[in-house]
Amino acid sequence: MDLIGGTFANPRHADGAIEDISPADLQHVIGNFPWALSQVDDAVAAAREGARAMSRMSPSERADLVRRIGGVLKAREDELARAIAVDIGKPLWEARTEAQACAAKATITADDGLRLVAPFPAPGQPGAECRFRPLGVLAVLGPFNFPVHLPNGHVLPALACGNSVVFKPSEVAPHAAEVYARCLVEAGVPAGAFNLVQGPGPVGAKLAAHPGVDGVLFTGSWSVGLAIERATHGQTKILALEMGGKNAALVLRDADLDKAAYDVLFSAFVSAGQRCTAASRLIVEGPPERADAMARRIAKLAEGLTIGHPLDAGVFMGPLASETALARFETGISLTRAETVLASRRLSPRGLRGCYVSPSVHRVRRPDGTAYEREELFGPDLAVFDAPDEDAAVAFANATEYGLAASVHTRSREAFERCLSRIECGVVNWNAPTVGASGRLPFGGLKRSGNHRPAGLHSTLYCTAPVAVMSGEAALDRGRLAPGVAWVDE
Repeated sequence: MDLIGGTFANPRHADGAIEDISPADLQHVIGNFPWALSQVDDAVAAAREGARAMSRMSPSERADLVRRIGGVLKAREDELARAIAVDIGKPLWEARTEAQACAAKATITADDGLRLVAPFPAPGQPGAECRFRPLGVLAVLGPFNFPVHLPNGHVLPALACGNSVVFKPSEVAPHAAEVYARCLVEAGVPAGAFNLVQGPGPVGAKLAAHPGVDGVLFTGSWSVGLAIERATHGQTKILALEMGGKNAALVLRDADLDKAAYDVLFSAFVSAGQRCTAASRLIVEGPPERADAMARRIAKLAEGLTIGHPLDAGVFMGPLASETALARFETGISLTRAETVLASRRLSPRGLRGCYVSPSVHRVRRPDGTAYEREELFGPDLAVFDAPDEDAAVAFANATEYGLAASVHTRSREAFERCLSRIECGVVNWNAPTVGASGRLPFGGLKRSGNHRPAGLHSTLYCTAPVAVMSGEAALDRGRLAPGVAWVDE
């Protein structure tokens, strides 16, 4: 269902319907979700009214609202986690982590995020200060890999700053989005302040380009982000775009190889490789034989990963999120000309017919710039390269049009700092996986990975506009007139 103006309802005249089938078995129909392009106009109109209601609330009232939302999200964590798991195939332990992050975001936003947009004076200039005003109506376009947590990371700051929201979730996860929307209604979000419109790409395209929308907050692929930029060309609305990565893990000569192997394994294959920060490239400093050994070590570990139904205990990897995602991944890895260390194959764990695939590892001895090496595959695959020295490893990490995440594995703080200063990414971790992020830090990337409006803690900054305020005297001081002005009394 859609949520428009505080009411859940299906479109009166639908243009189509999403049949939400779990990728875990391709048999369980979670629900049918009718959609209509006309709902976008209705949702934006409702959001215009909702924005006026939100702007009339005091900052403390909005912070309290966000905290209430966090309380409901916390109370309904298990329901949210199960909805995520069945919608996209994420293992339940991991879906629970996502649901827990939603509640935590409310606290971070109310306690820390709002401090970034608190009024502040201009030092040494009495009466001069900066205030922050809401933008108005913000469109949130959500991804499928974190169907609740990532949109929630836009929604809560938007509401906390006095905006209203129209949320268009991924058509892969409509059920999880509806469960999330019902949490917000239960928390008492004013009618029209938060609206939900279901549908495929054309619904999102119309929403992004709608003249009644003041900003677009998007997480997804580079190609869709580029389409949003083009669709909004000539409009002054703000765009906050997070668009994936081709992320590298660097293993330097002095690294603990067991620790590095585990971190890279986790980075590459958690969420079945469907994280924007997933490690898809491993760069090993040293002779080629060292990279060969790391590739074999990670491949052996990957062979032992438990793959199965997302609701089963002890499962590390579930299926890919949809048949479309599976087909795209298989096409992507078929483009490699690299040596196969571990081959990917379709799986049917315990007879399931879902979108299951095993991890793959490829050893690239002579990089040749194929699409496999350049583009984000969004699946469980790792390409392993060698680099003769640290400088070459950093240069190779930067040899991509993306710049989201990287990790550097070394015992040397000095070596890490050298790499940190040169790696062109928005997230650079030391002796840690590329995946995972702190909600108390900014999150975003460079180049094709983002447009310099990081989410995370800094989300409140793109949900507001700074306003400079200069205060003068209430009465005229005739002794302080500008040169050349002769005052004449009437």
